[in-house]
Amino acid sequence: MYLTARTEEKRLEILHRLVDEYPLGALVRHAAAGLDADHLPFELMPPTPQAPLGVLRAHVARANPVWKEDGTAAMVVFRGPSAYVSPLCHRQQDPNRNVPTWDYEVVHAHGTLRTVDDPGWVRALLERMTARREAGQARPWTLHDAPPAAIDRMLKAVVGIEIVIERLDGKRKIS
Repeated sequence: MYLTARTEEKRLEILHRLVDEYPLGALVRHAAAGLDADHLPFELMPPTPQAPLGVLRAHVARANPVWKEDGTAAMVVFRGPSAYVSPLCHRQQDPNRNVPTWDYEVVHAHGTLRTVDDPGWVRALLERMTARREAGQARPWTLHDAPPAAIDRMLKAVVGIEIVIERLDGKRKIS
């Protein structure tokens, strides 16, 4: 991603906030058939001494071959707000900047894909992700609201993935 001093965002708390607010990421990697991407909701785990930039966690259907790519280099792209910017917006700020542009916020998280084929790990992930997304509901749904047999079937049909973030690049809006 091309960044300038004016648009590059380096503050970890700002980059994490965008990932947290826009958790649907595009997981990009070189697959057996070439370059590929999967769009997945991710959970961002906070930094630790072992993972100073944080950890991304998600789950995929067992039928999705991405979980078989354990050890593959990956990048997850998180996109925040974006908008077209007319040259008219810049006339008073900079008379030499009279061209249209696009303003956006984005984070690229780089790391190595790791498969987690553990129903307990996946269940805990799903419980946290569901609780977070359901928090605003008058009566939040939980995994305990579904029949246990259905949850057990679902857990057999999904696999966890994890990416320890090794590099984090971000672009901030300029307008």
